[in-house]
Amino acid sequence: MATDRNEPLWERLERPSPAPRQTLSPRRIATTAVAVADAEGLEAITMRRLATELGVAPMAPYRYVSSKDDLLELMVDHVYTDLRLPHGHDWRPSLRALAVRTRELMIRHRWLARLPPQAKLSLTPNRMTVAEQALTALDGLGLDADTMMGVFRAVDAYVHGAMSYESAVSTLVSEQSLSGGAELRDELAPLMMWHMRTGRYPTFEHYLHTAARKDDASWQFDLGLDCLLDGIATRLGI
Repeated sequence: MATDRNEPLWERLERPSPAPRQTLSPRRIATTAVAVADAEGLEAITMRRLATELGVAPMAPYRYVSSKDDLLELMVDHVYTDLRLPHGHDWRPSLRALAVRTRELMIRHRWLARLPPQAKLSLTPNRMTVAEQALTALDGLGLDADTMMGVFRAVDAYVHGAMSYESAVSTLVSEQSLSGGAELRDELAPLMMWHMRTGRYPTFEHYLHTAARKDDASWQFDLGLDCLLDGIATRLGI
């Protein structure tokens, strides 16, 4: 049975299957695709590769996903099952948990930082649940709807911006078979030394010689996050 490309993926998947038994399921498809992406990156994900990993005919996955875009949505929704916020309505612990747990999710699944725009903006059930929980934590503080959404998006944007950089460093270290940040800096040293010799960047040079947490991505993330949350609290008086 072919899928209707004009019908939303999630509407289609909520309908009961007409067949009493299925070799495939959305969960099995998502689990298999996520495992491939975790091991080999998004580039390894194709419908043909998926069918091979599932041990089914090439057209079998099309009963559930009509394209790679659908498949990416299914994968995103599957991994976001693990992201839930603490119960309660205290906004700061809830939004801090949102940021920290999203970072942890993106470390486990590095491909999340490299999704195409459509998949990054996909409205999947589990992502909608996370957004609902975050907005609920902000509800009742006297904020209007636009401000609540602005705060939620500010935290979300901080996480994805930080992880975009962290993911790029991780990818470069892996691709060049380096042991970590120290070896990466050694690779970049000739160019960096040229910049420093120009004398144009004295504050950056001070950082290079005195910073003690250059490779502590978790500390850097937490500091930036707390600065953001402090700013939100001060700006909005909450």
